[in-house]
Parts: sequence; structure tokens; C-alpha cells
Amino acid sequence: MPVHHDRIGRTPDRVKDRPTWLISRAYARSTALLAEGFETHGDGLRGHHYRLLAALEQWGPTSQADLGRATGIDRSDVTGALTELEARGLVDRKVDPAHKRRNVVTLTPAGADALRRLDGVLDDIQTAVLAPLTAAQRRQLLDLLARIAGADRDADVIE
Repeated sequence: MPVHHDRIGRTPDRVKDRPTWLISRAYARSTALLAEGFETHGDGLRGHHYRLLAALEQWGPTSQADLGRATGIDRSDVTGALTELEARGLVDRKVDPAHKRRNVVTLTPAGADALRRLDGVLDDIQTAVLAPLTAAQRRQLLDLLARIAGADRDADVIE
């Protein structure tokens, strides 16, 4: 079968207008921008580090297991990420005196500073992701995505 190099990168008509395809392409673009933004400006930190720091800042000290569940990060990945954050002095882990097998993680002042700095990195990435849209389109897209993302949770409220 001959290879048609002029067709590489094109999308079949049956696929190109399907929401699942468009969402996956938007996801791929946003993921690439996120990775590039953290690589360039994250000082070695990544999106999962940001999620952990943000969760600790919002909810306060918590166990590693609860932190993983709350952020949707796998337990083994949480352990590795927290080891990296602890080595940088951004979090502190101590054994829970009430449950000796559990570690309680706390955000340090340096971690709060890093989180604020990463907020700026994320703000720039969000701007790049939404750059093709007007302000009104951005608000509309975010509203629609929130509805899609919460559809399973709100299944009994579907109109």
C-alpha cells in the first residue's frame, strides 16, 4: 500500500468534528503548553507539584494518603513528589503522633512562596491556551467545560 505523505497530519472527515476528537486535540495542546511552561519557568517543578502545594495551601496539613486522594495523584507518585518538595524545603513531613504509620504534610513558608511564583507561570500558560479566543468566548468555554467535567457528578440534574 503506498504511503501518501501529503495526507500525514490530516484528520478524516468522519472524525474531525466529533467532540471527543476536538477535546482530545485541545487537551494535547494544553498539555504541551503546560509541560513547556513548567520546563521553561518552573524551576524543576511540574504540574503535580503545583497541585500538591495548592492543596496544602487551601486545606492545610493533611496526610499523604488524603493528599493523593484529594488531588487525584497516585499514592506512589505523591510519595516521590513530596520527597522532591521536602528536599527543596517546600513541605515538611512528620509522623502523625496519633497514627504512627501516617505522615502529615505541611506547607512551609518557602512552599507558599513557590506556589505564588508558580501561580504566575500557570497564569501565563492559561493565557496561551486560551489565546485564540475572545474574552467572552473564554468565559463561555470555561462554563461549558465545567458543565462537561461535572456531568457525571450532576447526572441527576441534566436538563
